[in-house]
Amino acid sequence: MKIVRTDAELQVPATEATLRAAGHDVISLPDGIGEDGLIAAVRDADLLLMCYTPVTSRVIDAAAKLRGIVKYGVGIDAIDIPAAKARGITVVNIPEYAEETVAEGAFALMIALARKLVPLDRKMRAEGWAWPEPAWLGSDIAGKTVGIVGFGRIGRSMARMCGAGFRANVMAYSPHTPAGEMEAAGVTRCDSLHDLLARSDMVSIHCVLNDSTRHLIGEAELRAMQPHAHLINVSRGAIVDEAALLRALQEGWIAGAGLDVFGDEPLRRDGHMMSPLFGMDNVILSPHLTFYTAEAMERMERETLERCNEMLEGRPVLIKSGDPRLQGQPGARYP
Repeated sequence: MKIVRTDAELQVPATEATLRAAGHDVISLPDGIGEDGLIAAVRDADLLLMCYTPVTSRVIDAAAKLRGIVKYGVGIDAIDIPAAKARGITVVNIPEYAEETVAEGAFALMIALARKLVPLDRKMRAEGWAWPEPAWLGSDIAGKTVGIVGFGRIGRSMARMCGAGFRANVMAYSPHTPAGEMEAAGVTRCDSLHDLLARSDMVSIHCVLNDSTRHLIGEAELRAMQPHAHLINVSRGAIVDEAALLRALQEGWIAGAGLDVFGDEPLRRDGHMMSPLFGMDNVILSPHLTFYTAEAMERMERETLERCNEMLEGRPVLIKSGDPRLQGQPGARYP
């Protein structure tokens, strides 16, 4: 079988070695391959593995032999799923491999902002010491209110770390999650996003990107936040109106942000809409790597191979995600 994998910069050596050892032809394509380059590669492909590269309807229509698309990761917003379903091509992601890992990354950004660890580190490296001046006055997590936007696997893990772990008051906005589930987790349910933002000292975004969540956090929402509040985003950049976020940080609507994701990736020091972030001490920048630990990558590769083998052998494909876009696929099985 011919297997095409995009985003070769994210190395998955066990996946590629195992597939090649089974006799498959594995072609790895770099990030930024472009639509035409991807079309040329998948014309005779049986399976497509992708992470970030968009898989458009043109790509799907050109792939005459394609059996399935495996997102070796969680977010599926880069795949034209209706086009795949129309062709009978199964789409699957790997939703569970990094739920704790990404939540840990979000918490690391949160506590680093609260304790001003990045500017303190810069001060120490430049001058060797920093005295306890007001500029370095940090903030406790305990007793603060943390607002969680999205209460899926990662949001629940983040809520547990903040609440049970650090004794914060945790609220969540997740319209499709019953209040009972949040109460069982010790979390207060907010019916209004505006209310959650206005009451939170720290806000952490953990919802998926789809048509209803694109620019969910815009100018009005950022202005609703408290001036001392921090915003954490480890989900998708486009959930936030980034032009409004840049103004919010420049003009002091909020105190700071920890960002692992951006609407246009990779981020660049020059020529990017968000390039001014590099000059801000109240912003921590991470290159979409909160998922990237040895343990999470081992889990991801193992599950990716399981899904690949199901597709290649013609067995029903296990869809673990509850995302409605992946429901109702022929040839799939659901837990």
